Amino acid sequence: MEHTMLAQAAGKIKALSPQWKGAFAKPFVATAEILRFPREMTTDREAQAQGRFSAYFTRSRREILKIQRLRYRIFSQEYGASFSAPFGLDRDRFDRHCLHLVVRDNRSGDIVGYTRVLPGDRLQRTGGFYSSGEFDLTMLGRLEGKLAEIGRTCIHPDHRNGAVISVLWARLAQYMLENDVRYLLGCASIALSEGYNVAAVNERIQGRHLSRAEHRVQPHLRLQALPGDAQAEGVKMPPLLKAYLRMGAQVCGEPCWDPDFNCLDFFVLMAVENLPARYVQHFMQPAQAV
Repeated sequence: MEHTMLAQAAGKIKALSPQWKGAFAKPFVATAEILRFPREMTTDREAQAQGRFSAYFTRSRREILKIQRLRYRIFSQEYGASFSAPFGLDRDRFDRHCLHLVVRDNRSGDIVGYTRVLPGDRLQRTGGFYSSGEFDLTMLGRLEGKLAEIGRTCIHPDHRNGAVISVLWARLAQYMLENDVRYLLGCASIALSEGYNVAAVNERIQGRHLSRAEHRVQPHLRLQALPGDAQAEGVKMPPLLKAYLRMGAQVCGEPCWDPDFNCLDFFVLMAVENLPARYVQHFMQPAQAV
């Protein structure tokens, strides 16, 4: 049944008329109240909390500075990353070419979630995707359709219960549909300082979420042995990686060790036809596009 629903959703995406695409092109702010997340993707507690949050793309210099400060706090102070960050800001040469997607707490006005999006048509300006510094991405040449990369995804430590992640991913799904992006790619990180059973996480990925062979990538740097017990039961998945997999993403092979950020990065690939059917059905309704 699930495969049938996904196939129907994929067919609907391909059949989008210019009128539908025009509706998607209108400004859109993703909120949980509008999105009505499927029950299987959220808990009742998360659903109640989601009315607090809105996701939107920003060009505000002030907000981007707040984003870069949040990134530094999480990657440096929590993960133990070692990189140059003048003024306590995590920023690099890709920032100026990316779209910046934030999640705001509507009660406090604070930015509590973030990811950046690098559209594939901007690669001439950047010299390639950020992920190419960690993986051999030769396989991307075999993919048909528009690509976009997400990166630097982070959630404020007080809001990692699922609600903020769900709102963020809903807006990314909308972005894929309204911009005809067929594949979203990027890295899902596991901080080595957080105590996850990485070996068991990798074992579950290999068994359930691995991409087809032709979509595999090769990491430039590997750990000789992944920390943890691969055969342990009750594996706890990092929230962001768990969200990626729920949204239909696949992992394209072995993780890359990033010593600067003190983490392991799994390369993930999400095809628009693998988006959960209820998301697509929601976004196919013109009354919901504002």
